[in-house]
Amino acid sequence: MTKMFSINGELKRDVKLPIHFKEELRPDLIRRAVFAIQSHKIQPYGTKKDAGNIHSAEFSKRRREYRTTYGYGQSRTPRKIMVRQGSRFTTMGANAPQTVGGRKAHPPKVEKVFAEKINDKERKKAIRSAIAATSIKEIVAARGHKIDNLKELPVIVESKIEEIKKAKDVESLLKKIGLDKEIERTKEKKVRAGKGKMRGRKYKKKVGPLFVVSKRCDLLKAAKNIAGADVYIVKDLNAEVLAPGTHPGRLVIWSEQAIKTLDEKKLFM
Repeated sequence: MTKMFSINGELKRDVKLPIHFKEELRPDLIRRAVFAIQSHKIQPYGTKKDAGNIHSAEFSKRRREYRTTYGYGQSRTPRKIMVRQGSRFTTMGANAPQTVGGRKAHPPKVEKVFAEKINDKERKKAIRSAIAATSIKEIVAARGHKIDNLKELPVIVESKIEEIKKAKDVESLLKKIGLDKEIERTKEKKVRAGKGKMRGRKYKKKVGPLFVVSKRCDLLKAAKNIAGADVYIVKDLNAEVLAPGTHPGRLVIWSEQAIKTLDEKKLFM
């Protein structure tokens, strides 16, 4: 049992938690489930078809033919002409894998399969384990969430939360619950170290709270404007959103109806 918050941030009646919250913590399964999800996002890539093979590098190895390397003590490496003097050529290795500007011996190929698989029972168990971790204060705090002033965990708010239409009202509710320090933490934005700055990911942001609702509602749009926050319908939950970066213990704010749906429909069981 746990206490439920009202829309005004006050503790109301007791709520019975679904069996999901009693699942044992399995970081190994959570990690596998997250990697499986991430592997499906990798875009296939490969080298250009004729990369490293654009030189004219045909030389004869026969005795009397024109353009031959016969008798010059050279290896039979494909070569391109750098300088020519009559029938004598100054050459340089080309095309072969070990030469300057040559092709790669084993280039990346687009037909490579990156997708990893996970058993359905393991995937569901990973989700249940990640849900259970959201109710353990030590794990949530260890993940970096500021929950010192939070009165109750897991955070369950009455179903009226799904009717909120404005981000400022969502922020106001978070402050009433005791998550004002968490809001300050997620507003922090740092410049990324390294080349990622040039590749469209200049800034790094903190992962904030996850809102879980029972159906499509106004909160889906309103909470998206809170820095670092995500909003998901309960049936669409997965290991990655519950444990970003494979680390369990995300701060989750459940609507009362989402908890009921989780229990009544036996999701992820």
